[in-house]
Amino acid sequence: MSVKLQWATPMIDQQIAFIARVSNPKMQDKPIGSILQYMMREGHTSPFGQANVCLEITTDRDISRQIMRHWSMEMHELEVQEFSQRYANVNDLPGAPLRECRLQDAKNRQNSLENADPELAVEWEILQSMVVSGTDAAYNWALENGIAKEVARAVKPEGLTTSRFYLNGNLRSWIFFLKSRLHQTAQKEVRLVGAQVLAVLREVAPETISTFFDADGNFIDLQQRRIAELEAEIAELKAAIAKAA
Repeated sequence: MSVKLQWATPMIDQQIAFIARVSNPKMQDKPIGSILQYMMREGHTSPFGQANVCLEITTDRDISRQIMRHWSMEMHELEVQEFSQRYANVNDLPGAPLRECRLQDAKNRQNSLENADPELAVEWEILQSMVVSGTDAAYNWALENGIAKEVARAVKPEGLTTSRFYLNGNLRSWIFFLKSRLHQTAQKEVRLVGAQVLAVLREVAPETISTFFDADGNFIDLQQRRIAELEAEIAELKAAIAKAA
């Protein structure tokens, strides 16, 4: 699994701040200052849609399906170009790793639990290896015997087959994608992709990303933080008034 920068709008942080001040031309060439935090706190996110980032993502095919599905469901602007198994040999991409042995959470179907049984993990690995060996043999046999790639691909398991795609979206879309895909309720493999996406975005838009995410990748809700600060100030004021009375 890997995430690489393909291209990005130059000087993203500066461009967003410049465009955001369109109604205040005298301030457009000023330093970024606190405008990014202000826009986030007040919900003025449209300027973040003025910059784009295109990433190359290589991951398991079932994980790529989740990423694309959730992005489209959340109504974000998205352009995607994916490796086609209809036209190209699946073996042109690196093999997919075997999946970790995790257990189903009986109370929360969105969650999986760490496995502490080494024998179960070994059995799971052996079974996956058997699937990979059998489907690889069937796929290669099909190609060697002239069967079309669009038909031969049917035997390849989604979760044990690599895919590569280019995902192009504006920064606002990437931010809201990460807000949900880095959350603990997202599948672990999706969170791992999200963590690499976040690392790349920190390189091309450090001030914008640090406005929305802390060092651990947690989404920063400035509106809720400001509400908490105001509530604390009110509580202190009430205590001072009570003490003075």
